[in-house]
Amino acid sequence: MRRYSLILIVIVVVAVVFFILQRAGLMKTVSTEELKASIEIIDVETKWVSKYYQPWPPKLILVPAISFRVKNLTDKPLRYINFNANFRFKDDFENLGDSFLAAIRGEPVMPGKVSDSILLKSNYGVEGKSLNTFKDNPLWKIVFVKLFVQSRGSQYALLGEWEISRKIDFKEPEPVGMEKKEKKEEKEKHIP
Repeated sequence: MRRYSLILIVIVVVAVVFFILQRAGLMKTVSTEELKASIEIIDVETKWVSKYYQPWPPKLILVPAISFRVKNLTDKPLRYINFNANFRFKDDFENLGDSFLAAIRGEPVMPGKVSDSILLKSNYGVEGKSLNTFKDNPLWKIVFVKLFVQSRGSQYALLGEWEISRKIDFKEPEPVGMEKKEKKEEKEKHIP
């Protein structure tokens, strides 16, 4: 019985401290309007990136992605900024995939400065056997991404929507042993 009383007292004390801090303005949440006005999204690039690759049997899964940087428009350091990206095929109502990232944490973005590049990629994409199979793949349709931001208990705020380009940021590795064969042929050309 004594144990439960102690737990109950701790819960009440924590609740009272939380209430006092919130009333004193020390735990103020940011409104979505304030959050959107405090940042600018720059250097936006949309592309397809590799989620999975295996040379044999050939299998390549590409997923849509968005990369960007954040500029701090306020006079205070930016901390605790989360981003969420929702990817969907054109004319579909269901998400193809999404990505959540607690992007700005320990190292704040100082006033007027720009963050490092932030990459959000979908957890689902399109499967093929190689890069060449994507050019004619009927499942590789137009994809859009909606980017949301959230900070310190605020609601999510929509920052924008972009179409994912057809750019693929992936190169298939050369087949094993090809370099030796090419060097041998090169040597044989130079021997008189």
